[in-house]
Amino acid sequence: MYLAHFGLNAAPFSLTPDTRCFFGVRSHVDAINTCMSAMEMGEGLVKVTGEVGTGKTMVCRLLVNALTDAFTLVFLPNPANTVASLHRMIADELGVDGALSQDKLLGAIQHAAIESARQEKPVVILCDEAQTLPDDVLEAIRLLGNLETEQQKLIQLIMLGQPELDERLSQHNMRQLLQRISFSARLAPLTFAEASAYIDHRIREQGASTRLFSVWAKRRIWVASHGIPRLMHQLCHKALLLSFGKGQKKVSSRAVRLAIKDTPLAKQHTMLQAMWG
Repeated sequence: MYLAHFGLNAAPFSLTPDTRCFFGVRSHVDAINTCMSAMEMGEGLVKVTGEVGTGKTMVCRLLVNALTDAFTLVFLPNPANTVASLHRMIADELGVDGALSQDKLLGAIQHAAIESARQEKPVVILCDEAQTLPDDVLEAIRLLGNLETEQQKLIQLIMLGQPELDERLSQHNMRQLLQRISFSARLAPLTFAEASAYIDHRIREQGASTRLFSVWAKRRIWVASHGIPRLMHQLCHKALLLSFGKGQKKVSSRAVRLAIKDTPLAKQHTMLQAMWG
């Protein structure tokens, strides 16, 4: 591939999130700090939303790493389709006997949460792709948040999802759950300054010169990607491939233009549109 040609140690724009390459743009840092502060204060339920490709998986993995030592973490990367499956998934993560009947399972989960609280490692459930959860499962999540002693919540929750989660929670039948959300955070698209620094960071992390992409090339990529990191990765990767194919040591304007043309979700734009963003 193009790694040796550009002096790269590894692919800088892989689509697989790698926490070692995390670049702290404001909305990501704010989301992580909001979640960590809320959990440390015992605030119960936090919601993080973001458009597809804005970095929810990266934030989720960073939260897993940050929460593991101080909390008993229940990570649910795949949404449950039924209340029974939700309780089973939580029970498995807490080491609860899987042979228990459904009517005894919630009590066993509560007992495990009490024991975790006694050990000063309260339970935190981290639920990804929450926008896909059925209404009855969302209600079950609300009820889990009701488990508490006189002093503290026994189970705290962080829900991550696409903007459709906000639409779901705005419905009248979801008002009880919405009222329980103590803090919310939103992952926003990158500004041009953030996008430019982000591209430079990814390249620098892999040992190459940040001059691979000119300011103008980064501007075109930012406009085309709408500031969404995943689309930026696709465009940068294609531009590097096309420049490598031509034997060029830097990403050319033509390579960026062709990369944009080849990417269905990229915004097609003129030079003047790129100038004004």
